[in-house]
Amino acid sequence: MAEKINIPFVDLARQFRNLETELSKTFVDVGRSGGYIMGARLESFERKVADFIGVRHALGVADGSDALFLALKAMDIGPGDEVITATNSFIASAWVVVAVGAKPVLVDVAEDFNIDPALVEAAITPRTRAIIPVHLTGRPAPMDEINALAAKHKLFVLEDAAQAIGARYRGKRVGGLGTAAGFSLHPLKNLGVYGDGGLITTDDDALAAKLLKLRNHGLRNRDECEIWGFNSRLDTMQAAFAEIKLGYLDGWNARCRHIAATYAAAMKDVVQVPVDQPWEECVYHNFVIRTDRRDALMAHLLENGVDTRVHYPIPIHLQDAAKDLGYKLGDFPNAERYAKTMISLPIYPELTDVEVNHVVGAVTSFF
Repeated sequence: MAEKINIPFVDLARQFRNLETELSKTFVDVGRSGGYIMGARLESFERKVADFIGVRHALGVADGSDALFLALKAMDIGPGDEVITATNSFIASAWVVVAVGAKPVLVDVAEDFNIDPALVEAAITPRTRAIIPVHLTGRPAPMDEINALAAKHKLFVLEDAAQAIGARYRGKRVGGLGTAAGFSLHPLKNLGVYGDGGLITTDDDALAAKLLKLRNHGLRNRDECEIWGFNSRLDTMQAAFAEIKLGYLDGWNARCRHIAATYAAAMKDVVQVPVDQPWEECVYHNFVIRTDRRDALMAHLLENGVDTRVHYPIPIHLQDAAKDLGYKLGDFPNAERYAKTMISLPIYPELTDVEVNHVVGAVTSFF
């Protein structure tokens, strides 16, 4: 009897084992250096990731949520202001707006799960200060339309690129498509560290200078505090690990794109699959299929050793925390429908072809 295949939704230890020699040496090097906060190793990673994305500035911060929060603070967004974002994202895309004292204004999304520019324009008011497009699942949002709206209404554009490092839109990497961008380096992300971590990218010199102070207590130097700031720094050790991984990122993303293409070709006749457009290069942080038989399919896959997830089963406007925003069931029909039909399949570079084919067989056999 053939051994049963079990495919976890994520398996972070596989990647660690592949890099263990490099990571161990770096751990020793940083440990022996005695420098664990800020310093040359962080600056080296920041320079390399800025070059990778194609921007002038990259700043390491404590996590992806802080990246968005600090960017909003640097834009002087606060009480009385409104910020438009998508309702189908992780809750951090909205709570960062609340945290700076502003109001999140939620809108529905299109077939690709990304924010619908037509609905963004309808939601703009005299209080609107910024738009946060979310590059959900690693697929770039429609940035040409969003930037056109921002220019027309004099708004900031803050990319929530937490799931999309390395993705391209019309040949340019996400993270360099708006006023600024926030990335997550959470272990589950395409470029993940061994704990929490985040990045802010921007081409705006003044914004970058302000962010350098905001992330480090508002300090001008060791003894002088110029502005009230925060303590949100990417640890030196994590930055050194991220620098190692950055060298592999394009290869990892290419592998995920290959797996996604295999999934899509094999499953397109039985479930709704994502479709790449000519102008985008999605990095497939998640590979999301849709079916009206979602729960039964997930149970079938689990029986066949395939672990799955739903991202995200409760849209932001239906969360208890969002009650004060005044939204109700039915306000955003696309996001609500997708939340009931979506399944995220395992997708990470370390999946073997045998495992990929097993996932395909498990899905297609259900139908």
